[in-house]
Parts: sequence; C-alpha cells; structure tokens
Amino acid sequence: MSNDPQVGPVQTATAPTPPDKLKKEAKPASLWSDAFYDLRRRPMFIVSCVLIAILLVMSFWPSLFTSINPFDAKTCELATARQGPSAGHIFGRDSLGCDVYARAIYGARNSIVIGVSTTIITAIVGGLLGLLAGARGGAVDTVTSRVTEVFFAIPWILGALLISATFRDADLGIWIVVIALAVLAWPMTFRIMRAAVITARNQDFVVAARALGASQSRVMFGHLLPNAVAPVIVIATINLGGFISAEAALSFLGVGVQSPDISWGLMIADARNRFLEAPLPLVFPAVFLSITVLAFIMLGDAVRDALDPKLR
Repeated sequence: MSNDPQVGPVQTATAPTPPDKLKKEAKPASLWSDAFYDLRRRPMFIVSCVLIAILLVMSFWPSLFTSINPFDAKTCELATARQGPSAGHIFGRDSLGCDVYARAIYGARNSIVIGVSTTIITAIVGGLLGLLAGARGGAVDTVTSRVTEVFFAIPWILGALLISATFRDADLGIWIVVIALAVLAWPMTFRIMRAAVITARNQDFVVAARALGASQSRVMFGHLLPNAVAPVIVIATINLGGFISAEAALSFLGVGVQSPDISWGLMIADARNRFLEAPLPLVFPAVFLSITVLAFIMLGDAVRDALDPKLR
C-alpha cells in the first residue's frame, strides 16, 4: 500500500485580466456611441455625408471644380447669351452670356453659408431659451412661451420677405437673409428644447444632483443640456436644408441675395423668363439646390433614427 498522499484535482493557473481590459469591458455604452455605431451602417447616412462633403468643398474651394472651365463666374458675353452646352461651357450660357456651370459652382457658397449660419443662430438662441424656460419653469417659462407663440403666429416666409424688403438698403449683403430667417425660425428649436428639458428635469439623476447641492447652472448645463440636446441636433440638421430652400425663395422673389453676388435662387429667378427658349440655365441650379436640400434632409432623418431607440 502506497504511503503517498491523495492527489486532488489539478487546477490550471490562469493569467489575470489586465486592468485596462476590465475597465474597457465594464464601460457602458452611451447614447452617442450607440448612435454612431448605428449610423455607420446606414447607407442613407453615408450617401448624405458624401454629398454634403462635396458641397462643402465646393463652397470653400470652388476653383477645384471650375478648373476644367476657362471662364469664371462673372465673365459674361452678351453676344453668346443662351447658347447651349459646348466644350468650353458644359452647362451652356445664361441670358447675360455668363457661364452657367461656373455660376452654379460659386452659387453654392452663399446658399450654404446662409443655411449653416441660420441653423447655428437658431440652435443657440432657441436652445438656450428653451433650456432656461424648461429648467426654471414658473414665470420665466410663461413669458418665453407667450413670446414664442407671437412669433409662431407670423407666417414664416411672409415675415422673412417683409424683413428682407424693409432692410434691403442696409448694405448687409447676405446677412440680411440670415437675420430675416433666424428671427422667425428660432421658436421651433425653443419648443423642442423646452419639451426635452421638461422631460429630463424630473429624472432621478437630476433629482440626485439637486439633492447633493448642485447649483442651478450646473444642473442646467451639466445634466439637462447633454440629455436634451439630441432632438435639437436632429431638427437643426433637417432645418438646414429648409433654410437653403428659403434663401432660394427669397432670392427668387427679389429680396434675398442681390447681384453681383451669386446664389442658386438668384440664378433661377434670372432664368425663369427665358425658360422655354433656354431651359438649362434654370434646370442646373435647380438640380444643385434639390440635391443639397435632399442631402441635409436625409442626414437629419438618419440622425433622428439613430438617436431615437424606438425607431431602431
């Protein structure tokens, strides 16, 4: 009989998990990381981003796209007015003999600058007022809500038309269009931000922050704003395309961008009287405008679907 002690089950040693890996595995996913993960797999988001990137490059460096053309946007020859496409003028010439392709490329700058500037102003003004009204409540909420209702009662395009026509001689350039659109468009952002803040202010994390003695400003900007800004980003992205089309409408009516500046709406207005004789000077800026508006609307829809868990 052997005197060796009984040998128990053999246990294999395992290497400890590195602390950084444990930290990475334990880190919870946030709304923004989940949204970005979802957006990368949406063809509509990818297509809209590619289109918007091309439009932005076109706005800031139009010479990259007009290098194939020997004429710039302001070189006009009346003797060649309304000529069709040719080797030197791939989109033809308009009623003043200007190159339609070059003007369509350079027209992107004013249209997109107006759309982006108006979106930024409305998001900041409407977002801050909505944050203040939703977080404070009481008299602040009542007063700002009544003021917002006054602006909602004004027809948007009609009000912008009136403002642009009134200050047409103020020599503000394209910024009069930005001001006219922003003055009447911020209430929509205000309402969305206010509703999101009212929903978030009764959540447990906000109540806990107040119980721990957090100041009102810390609660507003540290807790409420990050959790209420998602719908504002969505509506701002969608509205950007609407602002570009609104600028085209104002320019078409003669109170938007004025010559010698160039915009797609102004090009459409100049070509409308000769459409049956020469349709291309109207068709090409209209196509550029439609693609731009569609790209921003597609981007807004994709972002909305990614940020709203109910739509996934």
